[in-house]
Formats: sequence, structure tokens, C-alpha cells
Amino acid sequence: MQFRSTRSKLPLVSYKDAVLNCLPADGGLYVPDQAADFRQFLLQMDEKTSFNELIAAAAPLLLESGLDSVSASRVAKNAFNFKPELIELDEGFSLLNLYNGPTGVFKDFSIAFMSAMFEEFIKEGGKRSRTKAPLLVLAAAKPDTGVSMAHAFGGKEGISLVLLYPSGQLRGLDPSAFAQNGGNIIPIQVRGTFDDCQRLVIEAINDRDFSVPYNVTSANTMNPGRLLPQIFYYFYAFIQLKNRLTGDLIFSVPSGNFGNLTAGLYAWKFGMPVNGFISAMNANNANNAIGSCIYGEPFIPKPLVHTNSPALDVSMPVNYERLASFYDEAPAVMRNMVYPASIDDPLTLETMEYIYKKYSAYIDPHTAVAVAAARKIADERKWSGNTYTVVLATGHPARSPNMAEEATGKAIKVPGSLKKLWKKCEPIALIPPVLDAFESAIASCF
Repeated sequence: MQFRSTRSKLPLVSYKDAVLNCLPADGGLYVPDQAADFRQFLLQMDEKTSFNELIAAAAPLLLESGLDSVSASRVAKNAFNFKPELIELDEGFSLLNLYNGPTGVFKDFSIAFMSAMFEEFIKEGGKRSRTKAPLLVLAAAKPDTGVSMAHAFGGKEGISLVLLYPSGQLRGLDPSAFAQNGGNIIPIQVRGTFDDCQRLVIEAINDRDFSVPYNVTSANTMNPGRLLPQIFYYFYAFIQLKNRLTGDLIFSVPSGNFGNLTAGLYAWKFGMPVNGFISAMNANNANNAIGSCIYGEPFIPKPLVHTNSPALDVSMPVNYERLASFYDEAPAVMRNMVYPASIDDPLTLETMEYIYKKYSAYIDPHTAVAVAAARKIADERKWSGNTYTVVLATGHPARSPNMAEEATGKAIKVPGSLKKLWKKCEPIALIPPVLDAFESAIASCF
């Protein structure tokens, strides 16, 4: 599979080149130039197929020229001692639990795959001169979620990870893994927003005088190497369900940067039978602009508003251009494929309470947004009982214990592994939201 830019007719590049040089020179984003056909794989696999077996079979086709079957199996083994979990709460309604990884968020899946893949590339040695030198991976992160990247990349030989956080308290990072203590993690805090962090990462990558000598790439979903592995858990959910499906299949997806939604659309484009996706957004937030965009209105970013589902608080979603490319190709199809829904904070809490009272299950606020959106769209569209809905449960409910107790009236037990993520720590540097300060802070660590 080769990749092209969303913006121009630049020469096509391989998957490996798209991953290691993750932004095209024209400022666009890399997208697959053609659709891989996974229909035969999905026919052959069923609920007995393990997650690692699925990856070993599917990754070589998806990531052609990047991984062969042997290296794909090795990456899967090195990346995953956890798997997605499909929990059926009701007939026709399941949660796809994606928080079984080490830090309790869905990011653990794609980041674990990505870090193991980078490690595999470096071990290949002289096949590509770029990987002879250490790799510098930049990532914009929220103060309480960058720990997922730090966990996956920590201690990886030949890789340094820069985590750029907005204002707020850093939590869960181990200072012994920081660069000044002999590790490979460089946490930098910016006096600004998450959107500032994303902008600085993009600017640093596009500054060739900086990015080329340091072999810079990114761990955010602007990088197709982070985005595309999210397809695997959609495939896994489908093969778990396919022998039970009698009607339409719908996925409800918490949507902030829209990486999960975009990956789901690629899963559909590559042959997974699915009838639609609900793009679940928090109300009164800038993400509402995407909902209007889906129906042909211009995308106009709004000022950021903080909500009970902070991972969805993004005013300039980095995957907007990829979504736009889907609509450019087939606007009529896409208008009937993606259903936007906005959920406010009160309804988010009400939904957490509803799930607890009906199923004796806790869900986190991001998952609650997706559950509420699924119920809202099903009611508006008058979907029949023959429709099967899978909600992506993107965070462990114990990551928001106070909100879980507020919504349900019952305290939630927090696993010891998650309690460790609450520990506060200090960044290596605190900088203004300007490129020179960002690059200088990085350079000081080498």
C-alpha cells in the first residue's frame, strides 16, 4: 500500500516512508492511495481468532513494504499482552472495552503497536539509512494521558520521546525515565492549550533544518503509523460478532481528534461490513463544527470549551483533512455513513448513572458520550431492534473516580496500576507556545 498527501499530487510514498516522515512537504496528511481488500481475511476469521493472530495476518497487507508476516508476528508479540474485550450488555448492544492496556485508555493499543514497529524498523539496520540514527518522536499530549506514550516508548533503544503538554499538572510519569536522568522521555510543558501543542509538533516536523538532523516523526494520529493500527480492534469486534449479526452494524465512537472515527472509516473502506458510525462529540465544544461539516457546511473552529470528557476537548482536530478527503471522494455516501451527535455534561452524567443502574457497570465520561449519542441517534432515526450497536469504551471508568461516584452514588474501586498514574511530576521545561522555545528545550537534552 502506498500513501499520498491530502493536498496535492506529490509522489506516492511507501508505508515506511509515511511513518518515518509523517507529514508531506505540502502540509497535508498522508492517506492510503488505494484500498486494501480484507474481505477474505474477515471471512476466514471468527471469534476463535486471537487478537495477535489477527494482527499477524492483517498487518502485512495493511502495511505493505513495512512489515512482513514474520516481523508482524514479532511486533504483535512485543506490543500486546492485552487485547480488546467485547462485552454484550443487552441484545444488540455491546461495549468494546479498549482500556485493558497498562494505562487504561484506548491509546495503549495503537501506541504499543507503533513503538514495537519503530523498534522493528531500527533492528532491521541498514535497510534504510534514516533508521541508523536514533529516532526522535514528538507527541502532543494531555497532562493525564501522555503516560500512555511514555509507558510504550520508555526504554526503547534508539528512540527518544518528547511529550508536549498544555498547562496543567503532569501525572503518572516516572522521573527516572527522563532524559536528564539517563532515560529517553522528554516532557515539556507549554503555557497554552492542547491545540498549541499540536501546532508546535507540526511546525517542528515541517522545520526541515530541525527535523532532518534529529530524525523527527510523531506519535500522534497525524502519523499513519499511529492511526492505521486502530483498524485492528474494529476488525476484532467484527469477527467476534459476525456469526451473530442479523441486521445492521453500527459503531458509536467518542470523537475528539477523530482518529478513531477515521480508522473506522478505513476499516469499512477496506472491506469490513458495517452500516454506519456515530461520531459522538461533547456539546458546547468546538467539535460541533465537524457535525455541521458532515452535512456540507464549512468547518469554522470555535474557542475551546472544557467539559467532563476532556479527551474530546479539541477545537482543531488533526484528522479533519482525512475526514474531508472521504467526503470529497463520495459525499453522498458519507452523509449516510456518519451520524454526528453532541452530548452535554448533564446528559453525560445521566448516562453514566443509567448504565450503572441498568447493567451494574461503570463507564467513563468519554464512553458515556458515545452511549448517549447512540441512544439519541437510534431514537431520531427510529432504528429497529435488528440494529446492533457497538460503543467504543475508550477509558477505564476508574480513571475518573470522582465523576463515577458523582454519577452513580457509589465509589468505584481503583486498581493499583491506575493509582500510580495519579502521581504528580514536573516537566523538564516550561515554555511559551513558540517554536524556537520548543526546539531549544529539545536540543538542550542532547
